Amino acid sequence: MLNNHYSGKFIAFEGLDGSGQTTQVKLLAEFLENKGFKVLITKEPTLDSAAGRLIRKALDKKTKILPKKLQELYAQDRKEHLNRVIIPNLKKGKIVISDRYLFSSFAYGSLGVPLNFLLKINDKFLMPDITFFIDTKPKTSFLRVKKRGKKQTLFEEENKLKKVYQNYKKIFKKFKNVIFIDGEKSILKVHQEIKKYAQ
Repeated sequence: MLNNHYSGKFIAFEGLDGSGQTTQVKLLAEFLENKGFKVLITKEPTLDSAAGRLIRKALDKKTKILPKKLQELYAQDRKEHLNRVIIPNLKKGKIVISDRYLFSSFAYGSLGVPLNFLLKINDKFLMPDITFFIDTKPKTSFLRVKKRGKKQTLFEEENKLKKVYQNYKKIFKKFKNVIFIDGEKSILKVHQEIKKYAQ
């Protein structure tokens, strides 16, 4: 993994489906913009690459892709995402906030693919300066997902979320600059906690 040596700051948000990380990305971006920073919000998987569009179809259960191939697509989408969006904006001195990044591949991907393989195909990518993990119990996350009333995607099953949660906890032991935020609290309290670290 490569450290960020660009003038901008790279922040990633991670969490189980339903953890609320997308809401927190928006709140942090608004907070930083109000402080005068130039901020770009982005997301993985993207819909800007052929790989990203295929991933979306697989997540929405519109097509089946073998786990190894799916993770190779994630790595391809990430490579394009970095080259087209993340790095050019970091070079401009912006704060880039990504809703999901590397650690999602490790935590979700290792349900069907060995972690060593995932580390290998992602080993040339940029590490975030800070990764916020919105820590919610799998049960809480699953109930929130169900509450949305939308069709559940590939990983939005309680037993899968339990395994993903365990994977996140294991993987984060290998990396620095990961901040755990209690996602069981209210949206406002979670945001207040994040603000302490992001300024």
